[in-house]
Amino acid sequence: MNTSVARAFAIRTNASVFRSSRSIALSTAAGRRFISIKPIYTAEATATGGRNGRAISSDNVLDVQLTLPKALGGPGDAGKTNPEQLFAAGYSACFQGAMGLAAKNLKVALPESNTVTGTVHIGKDSAGGLGLAVELRVSAPGLDKETTQKIVDLAHTICPYSRATKGNIDVKLSVV
Repeated sequence: MNTSVARAFAIRTNASVFRSSRSIALSTAAGRRFISIKPIYTAEATATGGRNGRAISSDNVLDVQLTLPKALGGPGDAGKTNPEQLFAAGYSACFQGAMGLAAKNLKVALPESNTVTGTVHIGKDSAGGLGLAVELRVSAPGLDKETTQKIVDLAHTICPYSRATKGNIDVKLSVV
């Protein structure tokens, strides 16, 4: 997040912006820091109309129509997506990238045909609200299951999505 974007965000959210040589940090009035990284890349998208609306990235590359799935009481319109599908796609892609780094660190050649299939579940949690759970199924044809599992385990410590969800939602990893 560049400084001007951080300042604009801070103005919109009544937060303060701090810049150091290590990171840009936004802080709420209560003093909690909620961006404590040195951004390398920042993605931005705007949603309008909620779950039955549209989401567009700031560069207009992503422009999707959204629909509330039938299972959640919505129309489940054909040809439209939902936040859970977008999260599944993003997490799968990010995790696959982390697997490449993990394999490199382990000095293992990861087959180009490897896949990560993400499944995102939404449902009632123990407090009666809605919660998420994720399953990531990894396939690495030509690589033995034990080696693949080592890559998956290390990738789970590297992947920013895994790190962000740690302790917040259940994530099940499996090698298929």
